[in-house]
Amino acid sequence: MKKELKNEVGIPKYQQIAADIAYKIVDGTYTEGMKVYARSSIGSRYGVSSETARRAMCVLSDWDVVEVAKNSGVVIKSEDNAKNFLQQHTHMQSIQGLKRNILENVEKQQKATKELYGYLDEVIKKIDNYRSINPFIPYELVITDKTPYLNKTVGSINFWQETFATVIAIRRNGTLIMSPGPEAVFRLNDIVYYTGDEDCPDRVRGFMYPNK
Repeated sequence: MKKELKNEVGIPKYQQIAADIAYKIVDGTYTEGMKVYARSSIGSRYGVSSETARRAMCVLSDWDVVEVAKNSGVVIKSEDNAKNFLQQHTHMQSIQGLKRNILENVEKQQKATKELYGYLDEVIKKIDNYRSINPFIPYELVITDKTPYLNKTVGSINFWQETFATVIAIRRNGTLIMSPGPEAVFRLNDIVYYTGDEDCPDRVRGFMYPNK
């Protein structure tokens, strides 16, 4: 009669067969010294190939759980070793379970990240489209100590002539300075609001931060 094994994801079939026989030894179904069945019948009993059956018996033999005697079948050798093997098998199940959970979570994270990038791409496209329809929506630039124009005025560095962008406001320490004019100074941590065509952000960044 074919023996149905519980499907253990990630555990090789021959390991599952070996564990099933070890369980039967521990629960008393098989006792030490008992000849259980001929090795040739194991494959048909568990519905696996003869090679898979052979590997299952080799595993138990390596652990001194059974003795595989030529022309004599499989003889139960040690219940204690069967317990030791089952402990190892339980650890393997735990490791495979953790591995499976990690891979599943990584897959979910990758899917979520892909969806997020899709949403961001859609938002960026909508913003770009909105800017093309409404050109007076300002762009922003943060002033850091990496710019060579720190503490320089808008007019002295020929900001408009170099970038074709118009500074319309500067936010400094939470205060918004509207229409700052050519005498406005670029201070550290200022947020500069400016308008221009769709290419002006690249020009502004390239001009204000030429070493980046």
